[in-house]
Amino acid sequence: MTIVEQLIKELGLQKVQVENVITMIDEGSTIPFIARYRKEQTGEMDDQQLRKFDERLTYLRNLESRKEEVMRIIAEQEKLTPELKKAIEMAQNLQRVEDLYLPYKKKKRTRATIAKEKGLEPLADIIWIQDKNTVLSEEAKKFIDIEKEILSEEEAIKGAEDILAERISDTADYRDALRKIMYNQGLVQSKASKKEEESVYEMYYDYSEPVNKIVNHRILALNRGEKEKLLKVKIELDEEIAINYISRQIIKQSNVDIEKAMDEVVRDSYKRLIQPSIERELRKALSERAEESAIEIFAQNLKPLLLQAPVKDTVCLSCDPGFAHGCKLAVIDGTGKLLDNAVIYPVEPRKRLEQAEATVRGFIEKYNVKLIAIGNGTASRETESFIAQLLAKIDREVYYTIVSESGASVYSASKLASEEYPDLDVETRGAISIGRRLQDPLAELVKIDPKAIGVGQYQHDVNQKQLGESLSIVVEDCVNHVGVDLNTASPSLLTYISGINKTIAKNVVEYREENGKFKNRKELLKVPRLGKKAFEQCAGFLRISDGAIVFDNTSVHPESYSAAEQLIKVLGYTEEELRSGKLQDIETKILLRTKSKTLSEATKIMAEELNVGAPTLKDIVAEIKKPGRDPRDEMPKPVFRSDVLSLKDLKEGMVMKGTVRNVVDFGAFVDIGVHDDGLVHISQLANKYVKHPLDIVSVGDVVDVKIIELDIKKKRIALTMKDV
Repeated sequence: MTIVEQLIKELGLQKVQVENVITMIDEGSTIPFIARYRKEQTGEMDDQQLRKFDERLTYLRNLESRKEEVMRIIAEQEKLTPELKKAIEMAQNLQRVEDLYLPYKKKKRTRATIAKEKGLEPLADIIWIQDKNTVLSEEAKKFIDIEKEILSEEEAIKGAEDILAERISDTADYRDALRKIMYNQGLVQSKASKKEEESVYEMYYDYSEPVNKIVNHRILALNRGEKEKLLKVKIELDEEIAINYISRQIIKQSNVDIEKAMDEVVRDSYKRLIQPSIERELRKALSERAEESAIEIFAQNLKPLLLQAPVKDTVCLSCDPGFAHGCKLAVIDGTGKLLDNAVIYPVEPRKRLEQAEATVRGFIEKYNVKLIAIGNGTASRETESFIAQLLAKIDREVYYTIVSESGASVYSASKLASEEYPDLDVETRGAISIGRRLQDPLAELVKIDPKAIGVGQYQHDVNQKQLGESLSIVVEDCVNHVGVDLNTASPSLLTYISGINKTIAKNVVEYREENGKFKNRKELLKVPRLGKKAFEQCAGFLRISDGAIVFDNTSVHPESYSAAEQLIKVLGYTEEELRSGKLQDIETKILLRTKSKTLSEATKIMAEELNVGAPTLKDIVAEIKKPGRDPRDEMPKPVFRSDVLSLKDLKEGMVMKGTVRNVVDFGAFVDIGVHDDGLVHISQLANKYVKHPLDIVSVGDVVDVKIIELDIKKKRIALTMKDV
């Protein structure tokens, strides 16, 4: 089966879709570009489908490449039989290819290779045949050779058995079957590696669970406990099950001596060679599965976090809390520009309450502050209490919200931050970043390594390269989904735009600084290193809000401008109506012009008239109805507060509104306005079976929860969303 045929079968696609997507990927088109602007060629596949396609295409190509490499190596050994070649060609995964390659793989010096060097392979073949007339001791005598250090029949037989043990271990079909047996019948077991002591791993000090049922977060917990040398972990299988399987495949009814030798061979092969190898393979496969799941959860949490609704055009007072070094304040205008900054000491040990109140009051009055953003790090609880008490004394509407600080310190100490604010200290940069996260989460969070943002589970225990690549894809998809303002976007933000790399992003900003604002998208072609291909890929995702061409403030691609202009003309709209977004009746006009009963039919007719695809026309209509629209505006807004709660204020049975801060395998953590997030366990998310919490909630969701259990001492809050 060819790669194209395989993709058609696996993904349920048409041949033309598969061929078109492969061609576009090979030509250098990005997934966001293909998903947004090549819907006719892909059959309207979305970015997730295209990512899966790209991932599978890469795997299948790597598989084919590995097959060719393996066949070449075996052919060089003159051992590539037609049967073996066919088996390799038919292999459906890399594991099968490696199993088939194992007998021909260059090995370190083993007991079997030493026995072969001594010339004992013919004796091994005699035992392997299991002829009932063979007298093993007589055959073994023929191989006694003092020079080769074979001093007895027993030594000759032992060497032959070593050869056969490795032969069994290297047989692909046996390994495949035993791998399945261990997976379906084995147990993951863990024990305390030393004297049992209090730790987060106590439940695993004497733990056992079937391999085929163990969930991903437990695999990662066991791996971490093992890495910290607090646990010993292994996969246990009743060895008689495995030995009986091999024996049924190999041992024939022969004479007693041959059967005894073959039984020893089977047992030695399994215990010494197969079992440790397959256990390692299974542990690796389980870990990879768990890591992939953790990375996927991280990615799914990151997306809604990046796509949180921005708080636009609002002067914000940003607070980076602290104890000894004080609370850093930064006042930023609606565009994120720093207006003022200060340090206050509202809490111990250097408490100067009156001065702190005066400073905050002064900022609120001078700059007409409507919103205060408080970082959730050290001293956040105490700073929140101070702000809430102060707001109660002020005769104007000012609200505050808690903002995650994850990664803020990474950004504030970075080269990028020092370039943005060369005259400010690290703490003030951090305070500005907290406020900007509230104003425009996407634009600010892209400046930080996604791994430092802190949503998900076990992010430090997974493959860091794979995690980084996965999260970069999420950021890329989010940035291109929203689009960016070409005249204000930072190099960090531009880097994630389709077709733009770090060099081009830097060149775009330098061109803007030297020549002033971009007046239209075509001007991008004057940017060094930004050629026609890069322009094709990036133009539709870059916005010019106040340019001469109204379509430059939409996601309509320049290649479709003529069709969009013609549409406006034939429907009788003026440019003024287009600019003001007064095209809400456009679908009705299309229906009337085409004399169609359905919008779908009308769109097809209109698309033919304009010589564009129906999906493209549909997108054009959606965009010109509301130029400059931000898809994030439809997301839930942050929860704003004016008072403060502590754990002591809470009671079981209270119903509260909260924001989902993190989603993991076993539930969701919800911020309900106290310092510590509450946990909605997976069993408490809904009045039905929930396969995974992400099926019910996402990071950033505003939810109603009820407190069902409080542990003040351990600072644990159990919540439910059932019947709330």
